[in-house]
Amino acid sequence: MNPNKNKWDSKSHGTQFGHNFFYFAIRFGGRKAAYFFLYFIAFNYAILFPSIIKKTNPYLKKQFPHAGFFQRAMHRYLLILNFGRILIDRAIVGILGPQSINANFCDYEKMKAIESGFILLICHAGGWQVAMSALDVLDKQVNFLMLRDEKDIDKHYYEHNETANKINIINPDQFLGGSIEILTALKNDEVVCMMGDRIFSENERSMEMDFLNGKALFPFSAFKMSSISQKPIVVLYSYKQGPCEYEAYISTIIHVPPKLGKHQEKYRPYVEIFVNSLESFIKDHPYQLFNFFDMWHENHEEPNE
Repeated sequence: MNPNKNKWDSKSHGTQFGHNFFYFAIRFGGRKAAYFFLYFIAFNYAILFPSIIKKTNPYLKKQFPHAGFFQRAMHRYLLILNFGRILIDRAIVGILGPQSINANFCDYEKMKAIESGFILLICHAGGWQVAMSALDVLDKQVNFLMLRDEKDIDKHYYEHNETANKINIINPDQFLGGSIEILTALKNDEVVCMMGDRIFSENERSMEMDFLNGKALFPFSAFKMSSISQKPIVVLYSYKQGPCEYEAYISTIIHVPPKLGKHQEKYRPYVEIFVNSLESFIKDHPYQLFNFFDMWHENHEEPNE
């Protein structure tokens, strides 16, 4: 398995005009206007864009292995539609304010009770940026390990509102992948948000894990940082359950033993806890996994659809 075969990048889908159009629709027509236009755009993406078809097929084939041509097209439409709704909602949080979304974070007290710093492990599932907006109420500096480039034109929720709490971005595409900044933040009892389902660069170490009846690549950097810093890993999920309703919850808190070193197999039991939690999430919410990246890297030919 070659981890660099389909290297992920942060390039946004769509054009600057398209994104700005939806931001305009939100400001002057609200959620209903933005959702109305989304139905047509999602249909076009699902049927007419080969690049979108190629990026969604790996997950859809694993999640719906017995689906035929038309069934998979319907699954793709629903996946893109849900993704579009969540993108609109996260823009709404930034443009119209957090009060425009009812985000119920049932485990807020559990997170607040963690007095030290911690690693918040999230992934491209559900409304993860809506869940992150809940961190604004914590009395801690929030750091986010994020790869951004000039092709990424899609704004995150905190970029719409200059008055929102500032999030410190740690760039993984630097010396030691930002490890020094991560460990410094954790030592200062800050929060470090890391993605558990994507490999940012060819230098980032990963391991094969059983995931959706296949072998998928998952990074274990967060678990290594946890072992070194002796700070817990909080696995957080958020899912959309209504037009303006989100539910956020802590799936588990992982305590990685100290001094596990560089041997990746020592981290496998802890990565497995996260992978199992992700499988459980998408079992309940099959159209809310938005990792449009071939995690499995299988040598198969994409059909002409």
